[in-house]
Amino acid sequence: MRKIFLFLLLLYIISISGCSRNITDTANNTDEIVNELILVEGGSFVNTHSKYYGKDIIIEDFYISKYEITGYEWKQIMGDNPSEFKGDNLPVESVSWYDAIEYCNKRSIKEGLEPYYNIDKESKDPNNISEFDDIKWTVTINENANGYRLPTEAEWEYAASGGQKSKNFKYSGGNNPDDVGWYWRNSGDKYLSGDWSWPMIEANNNKTQPVGSMEPNELGLYDISGNVREWCWDWYIDTENEFGGFFRIWKGGGWIGDDKCLEISYQGKFEASGKGADTGLRVCRSK
Repeated sequence: MRKIFLFLLLLYIISISGCSRNITDTANNTDEIVNELILVEGGSFVNTHSKYYGKDIIIEDFYISKYEITGYEWKQIMGDNPSEFKGDNLPVESVSWYDAIEYCNKRSIKEGLEPYYNIDKESKDPNNISEFDDIKWTVTINENANGYRLPTEAEWEYAASGGQKSKNFKYSGGNNPDDVGWYWRNSGDKYLSGDWSWPMIEANNNKTQPVGSMEPNELGLYDISGNVREWCWDWYIDTENEFGGFFRIWKGGGWIGDDKCLEISYQGKFEASGKGADTGLRVCRSK
């Protein structure tokens, strides 16, 4: 147990706000939800809290899932649920970026859509220079494909900020994190106060919560802030030194992280091969 704690503490330090760990628990299943795709009408960024606000960036129309992908949805495509917290309506977690990419392609094929990704498992990606990632598949895109994919960071942030319907919230759907997202203070038996503390979180039985349990944002999207971190397509770029290739971006924060992670502008990073009990995904499709 001590080794697990030290490993998780290291991940917490790396991601600044403490957003990854492995833990085992069981959640009660509830009635199956319908995770429909929501149309996000494109345009420029309206929300001033977004780091893309005021920049010459236009988002095209696209579809994004109403909820985070659930354990039930994952199992229907991949055959099993790898999550530490198992429940049909709990968000799937403990999946790597590569797992998420494979899920998108396999779901596309199952539904008769053209896969969005080309996955070459034999060739090592020359752009991936992480010493901790021993997978390094070469993944490219079929730009005009109609299959499932991960959102880009800009698409994610646009949807999280409410798109053209934005009310200029700091978090996705509100200015109070307790109303819109599950994070370390509110995802356990009681509301926690004080400084972030893993022993306190563990004793409080913190965990993922059924998707859609909080208030949605302006577009009717749930859990974009909180519950599990969501993989994006993009490489994390060090803005000071302008290099990438070490990490992929995640957004939204999770049940173990601080409310800072829940802000729509917060940019997290993790090796593409990394997995954690607060790391999942939301899918989208091009219009």
